[in-house]
Amino acid sequence: MEKQQPPADAITREVVDLMASLVALFHREYEEAAAARSLTGAQAKVLGLLRRGPMPMRHIAQTLACEPSNITGIVDRLESRGFVTREADPLDRRVKLVAATEAGGLATDELRESLNFAREPLAALAEDERRQLRDLLRRMVEGADTGS
Repeated sequence: MEKQQPPADAITREVVDLMASLVALFHREYEEAAAARSLTGAQAKVLGLLRRGPMPMRHIAQTLACEPSNITGIVDRLESRGFVTREADPLDRRVKLVAATEAGGLATDELRESLNFAREPLAALAEDERRQLRDLLRRMVEGADTGS
């Protein structure tokens, strides 16, 4: 049986609306920054994921919530530009790992540095306010991850 959710109060609705506005601003700036580097938003997201290290294409597709065939095309284009390589997983030769090259890492760093979105709004907050916001966001994310 599905758990009944309490109705959202006015503050919760406003917080959700504000978060949606921030997400929209972030996506718009991210897409513009990617385009300025001749990358699609999806290509930039794949490069950003690979900052964590090499990963299977299936995992990239799951993380970005898209079809594996889409990731193949994205990786093909990134590989043709020298931003990623594909290697056999040493633990399972049937699995291809995608890894960012040095050029891919530099492109990702440059893209992230060019984003003013986070710096400008957060600059209005004092360091302790930024820390408190970070901690609150962590709690929200962790609560969502555990289903609570």
